[in-house]
Amino acid sequence: MSAAWTPHRYLPMTAREREEMLRTIGVASVDELLVDIPAQVRLTRPLQLPPPMADVDVLAHLRGLAERNGHADRFVCFLGAGAYDHWIPSVVWHLAGRAEFYTAYTPYQAEIMQGELQATYEYQTMLCELTGMDVANASMYDGASATGEAAVMARDITHRDEIVVSTAVHPHYREVLRTYTRHLGIRIREVPYEDGVTPVGRVREILGAQTAALVIQFPNVFGCIEDGPALARAAHDVGALLIAAVAEPLSLGLLAPPGHWGADIVAGEGQPLGNFLNFGGPYLGMLATREAFVRRMPGRLVGATVDRHGRRGFVLTLQTREQHIRRERATSNICTNEALNALAAAIYMAAVGKSGLRQIAEVNARRAHYARSRLCAIPGVRAGFGAPVFNEFVLRLPVPPTEVNARLLDRGILGGLPLGAWYPELSDAWLICVTETRTRSQIDTLVDAVAEIVTR
Repeated sequence: MSAAWTPHRYLPMTAREREEMLRTIGVASVDELLVDIPAQVRLTRPLQLPPPMADVDVLAHLRGLAERNGHADRFVCFLGAGAYDHWIPSVVWHLAGRAEFYTAYTPYQAEIMQGELQATYEYQTMLCELTGMDVANASMYDGASATGEAAVMARDITHRDEIVVSTAVHPHYREVLRTYTRHLGIRIREVPYEDGVTPVGRVREILGAQTAALVIQFPNVFGCIEDGPALARAAHDVGALLIAAVAEPLSLGLLAPPGHWGADIVAGEGQPLGNFLNFGGPYLGMLATREAFVRRMPGRLVGATVDRHGRRGFVLTLQTREQHIRRERATSNICTNEALNALAAAIYMAAVGKSGLRQIAEVNARRAHYARSRLCAIPGVRAGFGAPVFNEFVLRLPVPPTEVNARLLDRGILGGLPLGAWYPELSDAWLICVTETRTRSQIDTLVDAVAEIVTR
């Protein structure tokens, strides 16, 4: 095919065709179609579009534009903070990418789609085992919105109008939480972190009779492991719920799941479970809770049953969104979910299994601790906090973290996250993430590069 081959090229509408179209729809001119658009924002000149191109030329042009992007696979990545570079078994997307899954939308005649319902049921089951909870829904949009939904859910359960959230919860999660609750009469109160974790004593001072829930992150945004049992007791002592936001679910292969130490609702991000970074999305919102609260859970819930012949089947047990029931009875206005990403998570968890998940978590922890010990040995570099960590940790640098990142990028390394933009008191703090995809050699290269940069 060449650019000179015209039948497949875009041919503009002729004046006669335009007049016929306008006459058919009952208007005198194209301007009448634009009356709702303010005149001052309309474009009064033709679009500056390039000439039409043949398919092969378009593909070559788009490929050239794509090559200008800084693809993560060209860099050694030590960036985390809620989006994690993990190894994904090839079986995950070979199965999730099959046409019968890849093109499926939210089923409105759900029971005829038994394969999709069974896949969702398996995802829910494995998520409950991972989090230690009784029931999980079919998925939410992402970790931040799932946390917002959990807060609204806690308000509905307790009939209280205050949410207390730790500042060690990811700032984006807290921003979305405020967006969710701003017009619902829910008050948000923050408890400042101390030495990288949520202080139990200060939490007890803030919690009160109007507190619906305490929201913590586990592990938190600094990578530190919170004292979950103590924080759960503090919440329960005043009749509040404990919401645990989990941004790195692979940590639960090694750490005690929130359901085992008192969490009432577990929200969070499922991207690390078989989903690529995808330049920021789509991601996978997780939401699980105790059976007593199931009727206040937003979204959809798939259950198992038997038909009149005794054969096992799957159904949508709960559909408490406003699209299905009266608006005033709906638990959420979310009208879809991330079923494909949830399917990938289910395949991932099934592929690696319980022991594999633990092994991956152990590798993450070992390599992160090795990196932290080596980096802290560099003169002028010190650990940010003293609390235990999983696969992320904070360092305090003698050189601005943004400058360190710029110099690392020239060496093909994506450095950690400078925390100063979120936490002004941490202007010299650098959040580093190490997953199982980082080799010892890559960690050593990072250490050598940082040593050279900060000691010059």
